[in-house]
Amino acid sequence: MDLDEKDEYWSENFKNLDFSGQEISSKEFDGCTFEKCNFSEATFKRCNFVDCEFINCNLSIVKMEYSTFSDVCFKDSKLIGINWTQAAWPGLIFTSPIKFYKSILNESSFYGLSLQDLVLEECKAHNVDFREGDFSNSNFTHTELSGSIFANTNLSGADFSEATDYDIDIYQNILKKAKFSRFEAIRLLDSLEIELVD
Repeated sequence: MDLDEKDEYWSENFKNLDFSGQEISSKEFDGCTFEKCNFSEATFKRCNFVDCEFINCNLSIVKMEYSTFSDVCFKDSKLIGINWTQAAWPGLIFTSPIKFYKSILNESSFYGLSLQDLVLEECKAHNVDFREGDFSNSNFTHTELSGSIFANTNLSGADFSEATDYDIDIYQNILKKAKFSRFEAIRLLDSLEIELVD
């Protein structure tokens, strides 16, 4: 399918389509569903996604050049190597405009972003950069966070229940009222340089 036909797409379903390597420029998608589509190495340039859903899609190494997202949900999708800081985020956000469920976000960057109430539920988020950001009240439940970096990150009220492999320095991050599973929370003591004995 060629997306050059029109500039606005309303409540359309895109299924089993290959957009890999394409530049998708200045398009508006409102209420659209993308299922089993391949966007790997594509570029979203100045596109607007409103109330859209990506299900079982491959968006690895997608470039997000000044595109905006509002109430967009990614399910069972692959989003490896994305620099989310290249998207156009509004100055004031009260709730995260993007949510991820059962998706792979390895090698991605959310550096310095303010995405309160971000949802990363049952995801793989290895080597993801969360430094200098505000992810207060976010949901990281059941997510693998091996190698992900948190520094000067606001995680107050965030839920890490059943999350695993995180490395969070309690002195360098704001963790007030954050939730952690009891056994996994022992990892938080690593920053104290103490020795635990049975």
